Amino acid sequence: MAKFLEFQGKEWLRKSGLPVPQGRVASTPEEAKKIAEEIGKAVAVKGQVQAGGRGKAGIVKLVNTPDEAAAAAAEIFAKNVMGVPIYQVLVEEKLDIKKEYYCSFVVNGAREARSPMLMFSTEGGMDIESVPEELLFKVNIDPINGLQVYDAVDVCARAGIPAQDISKFASFLSKLSQAYKKLDCQTLEINPFIMTGSGNLVCADCKMEIDNSSVGRHPEFGISIARDLPGAPTELDLIGWSIEETDARGTGFLMNMGYDEVSPGYIGYHPIGGGSAMMGLDALNQVGLKPANYADTSGNPVGSKIYRVAKCVLSQPNIDGYLLGGFMMANQEQWHHSHAIVKVLREVLPTQKPGMPCVLLLCGNREDESLEILREGLADLMTPDGPGKRIEIYGKEYVTDTKFIGQRLLALSKEYRAEKESQGK
Repeated sequence: MAKFLEFQGKEWLRKSGLPVPQGRVASTPEEAKKIAEEIGKAVAVKGQVQAGGRGKAGIVKLVNTPDEAAAAAAEIFAKNVMGVPIYQVLVEEKLDIKKEYYCSFVVNGAREARSPMLMFSTEGGMDIESVPEELLFKVNIDPINGLQVYDAVDVCARAGIPAQDISKFASFLSKLSQAYKKLDCQTLEINPFIMTGSGNLVCADCKMEIDNSSVGRHPEFGISIARDLPGAPTELDLIGWSIEETDARGTGFLMNMGYDEVSPGYIGYHPIGGGSAMMGLDALNQVGLKPANYADTSGNPVGSKIYRVAKCVLSQPNIDGYLLGGFMMANQEQWHHSHAIVKVLREVLPTQKPGMPCVLLLCGNREDESLEILREGLADLMTPDGPGKRIEIYGKEYVTDTKFIGQRLLALSKEYRAEKESQGK
């Protein structure tokens, strides 16, 4: 799912007519101070990162003055949450909290439902995970007509909202449901939304995740990649998305896996299919190697698409090898992979990565012809002194032997790195 940071989600809530605190995002302590001066009262300074538990992680701070806001922002920028750095803070007015509540709209995938679902509790805040099940009230929502007022009233009454406030809460939940549908959300969680001392309901926090398949309907979101990513898109992510977005013939998925381009032991990883991918990761993990990326060319893609993906995988600097991980008896015509891989390796190895290990495992439909295409197409590179001297080609006899494939790749990658180091590269 395409995930929004808190300040982004709150902006879309505001545009949908829902109440959010006054404030905006800052990228430096100086900006945080200026925003606090504009607000003119105590503020909350909140680190913006795709992770839960921000309060417990110490990246949400309440301060009274602009100078304190600047100091809090500087402290938050120096932190990270689960390894993710913080580049922005949301500076917003400190709310007069009378009571905290919880609500979320999610997809109920149960067979008897297959619909959106509202979850509501009068026990909101940091420890929502520990709220007893009997205090979390749920109602399935009609996917066409949305949350009906009578359902909103019912869930509020069951949760124990006082009679004089039920109309206010039902209206608030109905507006959230309309935003959930209009924005094509997969998840919309407000934890907490609060009642202020004056009795108003305000969205104090916001977790918003958009259905990837709907991103094309919302150019206003400015989402560059409709895909789940651990952080900001890298250049490889953007290239991979452009391949998949412009060619629907089979899968051509490509994603960065946190490759740092400096540490040894990273392998350009090119599996064929999701189950195959897991076995290939096992092959790498068993011998202490790491995937620089994740790629997938399954679903019978054409050779040109496989070529584009493989070329990107091999373009990564300082990788210690390349693994084509066909750990399954694929029902697609495998000679498309063979033709594409021959072309890529003939272009890359002689001039850019001579001697780099390439372990090619391919099996399934047209396997014999496909392996022959690889052997014949790469034969002149695979001589003892050739740029493809560390190419090894395997078929169905090794389809489940992850230990063997991993060990071969490890041995070859050690040779390759030692050779480069001896040459001062």
